Order: sequence, then C-alpha cells, then structure tokens
Amino acid sequence: MIRKKVLVTGGAGFVGSHLCERLLNENNEVYCLDNFFTGQKQNIVHLLDNPYFELIRHDVTSPFFIEADEIYNLACPASPIHYQYNPIKTMKTSVMGAINMLGLAKRIKAKILQASTSEVYGNPLVHPQEESYWGNVNPIGERSCYDEGKRAAETLFVDYHKQNNVDVKIVRIFNTYGPRMHPNDGRVVSNFIVQALQGQDITVYGEGDQTRSFQYVDDLVEAMMRMMASRDGFIGPVNTGNPDEFTILELAQKVIELTGSKSKIIYKPLPSDDPMMRKPDISLAKKELDWEPKIKLEEGLTKTIDFFKTIV
Repeated sequence: MIRKKVLVTGGAGFVGSHLCERLLNENNEVYCLDNFFTGQKQNIVHLLDNPYFELIRHDVTSPFFIEADEIYNLACPASPIHYQYNPIKTMKTSVMGAINMLGLAKRIKAKILQASTSEVYGNPLVHPQEESYWGNVNPIGERSCYDEGKRAAETLFVDYHKQNNVDVKIVRIFNTYGPRMHPNDGRVVSNFIVQALQGQDITVYGEGDQTRSFQYVDDLVEAMMRMMASRDGFIGPVNTGNPDEFTILELAQKVIELTGSKSKIIYKPLPSDDPMMRKPDISLAKKELDWEPKIKLEEGLTKTIDFFKTIV
C-alpha cells in the first residue's frame, strides 16, 4: 500500500494532535510541524513510537522544505489569551505562514488546506452565518490580529489558486472543544471545566446571553479530512461547526451539572469585540462533504471533563 505523506503545521496543538492521530490511523505518513508556542509535546507523545510519525520543531514564519502529498495548515494561536499575548507574531504566523506553506505546495504540487475560523465573521450582523457573508470585523480591535490574519490567509489561498493553480481547500472552524485543550487557554469550555473541577466560581462575562455553537473535536477532524478529499475545483470556504446554539450561561450550568461541582456563577464585564452571536449555517458542508456533526454537547463535555480530571 502506498502511504500518503501528510504535513500538519501546528500538529502538536489541540486540534492538530487529533488530526495527526486520525491520519496515522488511516495509514498515512505524518510530519508534525510545531514551534511549541501553544502546542504541547504531551499532546503527541503517544505518537512518537509510530515509525510513520515524525515530529519537527519549526516556525512557519520561516520557509520550510519537505516532500508531501497534502498539507494541513493549522499553525496559529487560536485562543484570545494566546493570540493577544503577541499580536504581531500572531499576524505573522497567519500571513507569512500561509505564504510559506502555499509556496511549498506550489513547488511540490501538494494539495493544501487552510484552517480558517468563524472569527472572520467578526461580530456578525447576519445570523446564522453562511459562507457568503463578508463579516463585521474591527480591523484595529483586541481580536483583530487573529481575525484579520485569518482573513488575509484566505485571500492568499484563493489568489494562489487563481494565479498559480495551487490545489487549495479552506474551512472556517467554529468553536471547538475536546480532550487536549490547553487548561489555561482562556476558552470558555476549558475555563468553565477547570473552574468547576477546582471548586472555583465560574466566570461568565456580560449577562451570559451571548451564544456559541460548540463542536466536538472528532467532528471537526472528520470535516477537515472530507474537505481535503472533496471534488477537484471545490475550494470553499466551508463552515465546519455545530448548528446547535447555546447561551454561555446554559454552558456554565451544564458544566456544573456534569461535574457535580458546587461552583457558583459570577458575572464580569463583557470584553471588547466579543461576538454576541455565533452559529454556522452548514448547508454547504452537508451538500459538498456529506458532513454534519454527530456528537451532542453533553456527550462531548463528558469526554472533555474526563480528560481534564487527569490534569487539574
């Protein structure tokens, strides 16, 4: 059997490590590229003994050369605490990382997938969000280094496809959770679970009436792999997310229930540019990828809580 050679940038991160694992399980040869700014070796240590897995410490803002059939470009801090820590570096990772990986894909004639984000929609004025919506993004706000970096990366991917005939695919990822999330990444699911398990007050910003659609990581990995295998000429972007919508307050209550915690919910002011609504229209994913999420929130949260119990 001929194994595909697959490069995953950001492969030691939360989503990247799950993708690497799945690719190996499907008999691919996997090159995991990470600079370990937010990725963690413990996420992929169980893969290191696999002879078809190779870990490479490298920063995508510098050129990289390898032979591969497919490239998944996931490298970029993805939580507000991490991407706001060094906003210039975040922007460089999105833009220069895209340029370097697209250049590599062009040279070696590899198919390349960009992990974009629902953040390209900003604080949306359209609900739910479909791919044709251009978004409502503040270009100089607290989150703009991430939002605008990902928007620029999408532009580069489309232009490399048009100008250089690079085979590109783009997915827009909505809120994703699951085992191997960083406990201190500031994302709402990991925050609530850690606070509940430690018996701390659970911090809800604003009134807790802002909504999110939470997608379990296995569903996302399935969508990404289906997108990579999608028909020639179909480049996306495609929303990958769970259309089941919950308020942040409902999430906090569900975490307290599932952990059996005695934590109380406290309220703090809403951060600037925090979107009030976030829900994907996944009609295109259903049509083109025959995909929709399978794992309900309670099942996914239970698995995620079981993971966090081992580390906090």
